Amino acid sequence: MKHTANETSTTTLTRLIKAADRQHPVTIAYLKEEKDENGRKTGALVETVRTIEIYDFTVSAAGDIVIKAMDRSTGESRSFRLDRIRTYSIHRTRYLVARPAASDKPARTVGLATVVVLYPVDLPIAARVELLADALAA
Repeated sequence: MKHTANETSTTTLTRLIKAADRQHPVTIAYLKEEKDENGRKTGALVETVRTIEIYDFTVSAAGDIVIKAMDRSTGESRSFRLDRIRTYSIHRTRYLVARPAASDKPARTVGLATVVVLYPVDLPIAARVELLADALAA
């Protein structure tokens, strides 16, 4: 198990990109925002453990790296901020959950602006990490 506090975010991102390239699931300990009984966010962060299958990386308008992945326990697509991942463990098995179908237009979520075309699969990993770093600097 890797602790993100013991490595740079670039190292963590590189390892997660490698896992996505090889279609290896990742178990993460993640800080999510707690919700009350009405579904409203309370502002408190609680740790949750999930096994995910990563399919995309984006950068939000706020400059956060967002990992899009399928949650193995629910089979649903989820988004995770890289800076909220506390620990992670990369598995040697293959993906099992079907991913959402790719469309011509990028999905739009209200309140979340993203930079599109950050994950070109034909480039080496180092080049993709540089693209993400350049997008964050912009």
